[in-house]
Amino acid sequence: MTATDTNRAIDAVWRIESARLIAGLARIVRDIGLAEELAQDALVAALKQWPESGVPNNPGAWLMAAAKNRAFDLLRRRKRLERKHEELGREIEAQHEMATPDPDAALDDDVGDDLLRLMFTSCHPVLSTEARLALTLRLIGGLTTDEIARAFLVPEPTIAQRIVRAKRTLAKEGVPFEVPRGAELAARLSSVLEVLYLVFNEGYSATMGDDWMRPQLCEEALRLGRILAGLAPNEPEVHGLVALMEIQASRARARIGPSGEPVLLLDQNRARWDQMLIRRGLAALSRAEALGGEEGPYALQGAIAACHARARTASETDWRRIAALYEALAHLLPSPVVELNRAVALAMAFGPAVGLELVDALTGEPSLKAYHLLPSVRGDLLFKLTRFEEARAEFERAASLTRNARERDFLLARAAACARETSQLPP
Repeated sequence: MTATDTNRAIDAVWRIESARLIAGLARIVRDIGLAEELAQDALVAALKQWPESGVPNNPGAWLMAAAKNRAFDLLRRRKRLERKHEELGREIEAQHEMATPDPDAALDDDVGDDLLRLMFTSCHPVLSTEARLALTLRLIGGLTTDEIARAFLVPEPTIAQRIVRAKRTLAKEGVPFEVPRGAELAARLSSVLEVLYLVFNEGYSATMGDDWMRPQLCEEALRLGRILAGLAPNEPEVHGLVALMEIQASRARARIGPSGEPVLLLDQNRARWDQMLIRRGLAALSRAEALGGEEGPYALQGAIAACHARARTASETDWRRIAALYEALAHLLPSPVVELNRAVALAMAFGPAVGLELVDALTGEPSLKAYHLLPSVRGDLLFKLTRFEEARAEFERAASLTRNARERDFLLARAAACARETSQLPP
């Protein structure tokens, strides 16, 4: 394996293992900022050693062992953390086998899952909502500040500052590393759900990199969502979000072509959709509706996903109902992105000219200035209206804005198709 191959392997391992690594260390040292520093130290050690020694059979365990050894040395030197020295030493001695624990193993306390504890700690009310989301996406999702900034449609320095301040605040306030109970659990649930939603979306459509999807993020968000559903069985929005994630995840195999290229919803082979996940998603949506939560934002999005799941073919999709659901969502949570999605539904239900009218009204929206899906959608509608030269320009603009290599190639291919159509038009 070449050095380049090893570095790619390290990057892949880090994407998968970093959240569990930080969560496990946070449980030991009770300091999220310190836990992240220790995890980064382990990554640096891997970058130095693995190109020579090779990637170990259990890279996650190797990273955890390296981080814990570093933690042991650090805690021994820091007088303010001496009380934790003995605790850490006992844990290191007791863990002869440094394998990553089974995430579905028996839980401690109510939930007992390090990742879930980390999520609730990151979503503590002492932090602003924006800081909770940014910090949890950084720690749980392993997203870079640039990726998080694109998810929030805000400048990268803003996200970096939020994360630094959030970690300082948690340390200063001595926020406990635990899952809350009772009324406090309910108060912090909404921000946790929003974080899960954003983590899943990043996995479902990666904002940057060489891959169209990052399945491990989808799987992690869905796993934690299922745990939350068991923890808060009477919260309809928990079931609404789980329904949305289950149904969206059911399309994963059909969303990627043989060469890793994106496959759009209407072009997907629906025989490849996971029917078990669809059934689980529809059942979760029924639970949300039975609890009176059919008008919640996640339940509404789950209902939209269910419209697609129930259609045996693309032509059977109930686009009018989808447009109505997006309208209800727009009233509940006014957002340019929701309006863009509603424009797509309107175009499918009533024709591309109707959708284009709404899209054109969004072109002056400041928050969508660098949002690549706006010109992408506009290009698609212009193409359907046979305005090929305008469509080509929109696809090229969308390609210049996206940071995902697969998506860029896809958009440039669509631009090339527009150019071919233009050349065939009569003079």
